[in-house]
This record gives sequence, structure tokens and C-alpha cells, in this order.
Amino acid sequence: MQLDISKPISIGSDHAGYEYKQLIADFLRSEGFVVRDNGTHSKDSVDYPDFAHPVATQVENSETVYGILICGSANGVAITANKHPGVRAAICWTEELAALARAHNDANIICIPARFVSIETAIEMVKTFQKTAFEGGRHASRVSKISNC
Repeated sequence: MQLDISKPISIGSDHAGYEYKQLIADFLRSEGFVVRDNGTHSKDSVDYPDFAHPVATQVENSETVYGILICGSANGVAITANKHPGVRAAICWTEELAALARAHNDANIICIPARFVSIETAIEMVKTFQKTAFEGGRHASRVSKISNC
């Protein structure tokens, strides 16, 4: 299933991901997308859950088509986002992983490690994540077992 890009895209980051968040949001807006920026809004030190939870909540409630979370390693934002029912947040550091996260795992939030990828790679991963459809089939039964509570 292709992502419905008629809805806004939710984005958030901590201080380590602030610059990438700004650049990715600007790129998406230049492509005509509506972006919900959940902060942070500076390089000042902050706590990543304060920004990951709003993005995950918007995805969980289908207010946005998908989410983008950025922090230094992407681990903290991914762990936080994955606490939300229906959220499948995937850490990606290559375009191939972004494609597989969508195609095989039906990921709905891409988590980007700003300290480990270039901004060019980050933008290419977002493009790939956005255009890749979930394959379903054998992957659908696996994905359905993720929320086993």
C-alpha cells in the first residue's frame, strides 16, 4: 500500500537532529508537502521524548501520513516512538534500509541518525521511504504480529 501523501508529514528532532530537521522540512515544503514541525526549534539541549511522542501520536491517530524523527543515533527517538500502538518506527542509515522498512515492515516513521549520515543521504532516504509501498503478502502476517497485546 502506497503512503497517502495528501496528509501532512510529521517531523521532530532533538538538538542533535535540529539542523537536519530544518533542511528536510524545507526540502519537503519545496516539493509541495505540508509539514508539521514538532520541534525542537534550536540547537539548545533538549530531551528527545518531548519531540518523539508528538510525532508518534500524530502518526498513531492518522493525523499525518508518516513521521520523520531525527536525533544523534536515532535510537532514542525510535525506542520512544515504538511505545505507541500502531507505530512502526525504523532506524535507517541507507536508502536500501529505508526501502525495506516500508516494503517489508510497513514502517510509518523513519528515524534518522544525524551523527552518522550526510544530509544528502538523509533526504534521499526520506524520498525512498515516501515512494516505497508496503509489499503485503508474506510480510503482512509478520507485521500483524507486532502489536501482540
